[in-house]
Amino acid sequence: MLKKLILGAALGASVFASGFAAAQSSPPLLNASYDIARELFGAINPKFVEHWKQQTGETVVIDQSFQGTSRQAQDIIQGKKVDTVTFNQVTDINVLVQRGFVAKDWAQRFPNNASPYYSTTAFLVRKGNPKNIKTWDDLVRPDVKLVFPNPKTSGNARYSYLAAWLYANEKFNGDEARTREFVGKLLHNVENFPTGGRGATVAFAQNGQGDALLTFESEVVNIANSDEFKSGQYEIVVPPVSVLAEFPVAVVDRVVDEKGTRKLAAAFLEFQYTKEIQELLTTFNYRVHHPEVVTATASKFPQVRLINPNDVLGSWEDITAKHFAPNATLDQLLASKP
Repeated sequence: MLKKLILGAALGASVFASGFAAAQSSPPLLNASYDIARELFGAINPKFVEHWKQQTGETVVIDQSFQGTSRQAQDIIQGKKVDTVTFNQVTDINVLVQRGFVAKDWAQRFPNNASPYYSTTAFLVRKGNPKNIKTWDDLVRPDVKLVFPNPKTSGNARYSYLAAWLYANEKFNGDEARTREFVGKLLHNVENFPTGGRGATVAFAQNGQGDALLTFESEVVNIANSDEFKSGQYEIVVPPVSVLAEFPVAVVDRVVDEKGTRKLAAAFLEFQYTKEIQELLTTFNYRVHHPEVVTATASKFPQVRLINPNDVLGSWEDITAKHFAPNATLDQLLASKP
């Protein structure tokens, strides 16, 4: 069952203030995260507030923003005073690095390349799996319709795109023409491209669009077991080969230096590596790094061979330039005829 969001008053369309009314003795911290992380940070943030109170005696307010991470990055560039980002795509943090908001060495400031947890792309299909969807090959069949977010606005969707590309690249032994054809067919099978992951979930689970939803494994499992989305009406398909999807975090240096919240911001991100939060993350079906938690939850996660995009396609800068920049491969495939 999806955890209920504990965050209170709205800050605009996508910003929610933490519902703690205790007297504030530290500046509020604003964390910006990906679209489907509402329930997760609804659970993490109160625990950090309690932890910070025990450690320092201070009462802190955590404000929270959720939307596609590319949109989050643009909002920060345009002046949104975000202290920390907990994203699902390195490229969106690199945009902030390029504009001077985040330090160049951000990935070395926290363990595991500043990724407290990770996931992969999986499929959610309807009960009985009527289209018999098992692997990436099934997603390019002409009788299969898909839903996943727009890769132009969603880090979640970029992982789905990259997972398909990496699978096809391996299947066709690096033949780029055949890989492009495969991914092009998959893209043209998409029935709905919402701007973020939660919009894709609603389109598939509530509006009945598509035969399969492509999203993070964590979200797939959460939906399948959710009363909100008619638990029992779906089946989970984790393909045997998929993408390694890391969830990078960073302090927004320009903002924390302006607000005086650097110590608080760093502590908030470090807290996500603690055993308590690593255990909590697995209850939301994320894969984690803490050795004891990994051992204790090994049977929870299906075996899947994860391909690191950087091992095959180069740096994230290279990947962005080739695939996601204006008029790059993604745009070319979307514009081409099926």
